[in-house]
Amino acid sequence: PEPMGHMHLEFSIILPVRNAEQWLDECLRSVLQQDFEGTMELSVFNDASKDKSMTIIEKWKVKLEDFGIPVVIGGHDSSSPRGVGYSKNQAVVQSTGSYLCFLDSDDVMMPQRVRLQYEAAVQHPTSIIGCQVRRDPPHSTERYTRWINQLTSDQLLTQVFTSHGPTVIMPTWFFSRAWFSHVGPFDEGGQGVPEDMLFFYKHLRKGGKVFRVDHNLLLYRYIRFWKHADRTTIWTHRVHFLEERVLPLWESFTIWNAGKQGRRLYRSLTTTSQRKVVAFCDVDEKKIRKGFYCYEDSQEKPKPQVPILHFQAAQPPFVICVKLDLTGGEFEDNLKTLHLQEGRDFIHFS
Repeated sequence: PEPMGHMHLEFSIILPVRNAEQWLDECLRSVLQQDFEGTMELSVFNDASKDKSMTIIEKWKVKLEDFGIPVVIGGHDSSSPRGVGYSKNQAVVQSTGSYLCFLDSDDVMMPQRVRLQYEAAVQHPTSIIGCQVRRDPPHSTERYTRWINQLTSDQLLTQVFTSHGPTVIMPTWFFSRAWFSHVGPFDEGGQGVPEDMLFFYKHLRKGGKVFRVDHNLLLYRYIRFWKHADRTTIWTHRVHFLEERVLPLWESFTIWNAGKQGRRLYRSLTTTSQRKVVAFCDVDEKKIRKGFYCYEDSQEKPKPQVPILHFQAAQPPFVICVKLDLTGGEFEDNLKTLHLQEGRDFIHFS
């Protein structure tokens, strides 16, 4: 542990801020209301905010420090933001706590968040610790919220390839500074870069695990100020990660979905991975009657023709390109009839 003056801090709340005046009072009040008994600080990095964010932070600095919570403030006021990856890295660098608790400026922590995640982090030193969340507004992104809150402990590691991204969401992350240094900083590419997802992948590559505290410890707001990552970039990273982590373990596999998503995955694979695809499978009789998918853009001669089968006639393992929780349970029921083990016999990719 690094010394800090006369006091060793157990953890730092990492708060990147950009034009968050509307939410900061509620966010910072939730820092003050933590029931953790140990020592903590707040580390804020202001990424060129143009609103009254800094005035609000200065006001709360006084309140928090009166309460025994030191506040470190960094930032810049150049004409353009440097992005959320850069802001988080800077907030970490200027902080000194042994543990890091990530927070977004539009979210609100429940009073027991830090205490419960700190207990979990001590027990699981190489895990990213997350928690369950409550969404605000309540009915925004219902599928995603259910997914975040209901994944089993095994699925926290098997469902890391889906379009939902990390199986515990970044504004709930909590882990040690030592582990952060081991995994390495957030990508600072700025706009369009999925820095949470890339950090999460690096974490898994280093053998990191995932643990969720099963309490609702965060009010997770459906608004974001930083520009969203580019969809094509995210897709490419996900395909590469699948090819790196799963496909080398399989001699052949079936893509579940002969429609647009399945074909897009096939076309995105390297030639080596494409050769392992023995079939597409589906429930749609029309697609199955076509008999096969011909990959017209292939450089190979003759052009690959991949059979399209009914899912019951297909061979596992499967890469599943069907979105979960969308078909009123029909897809999930079909999958159950095959009695397969997630991770070994199939991976969800959609």
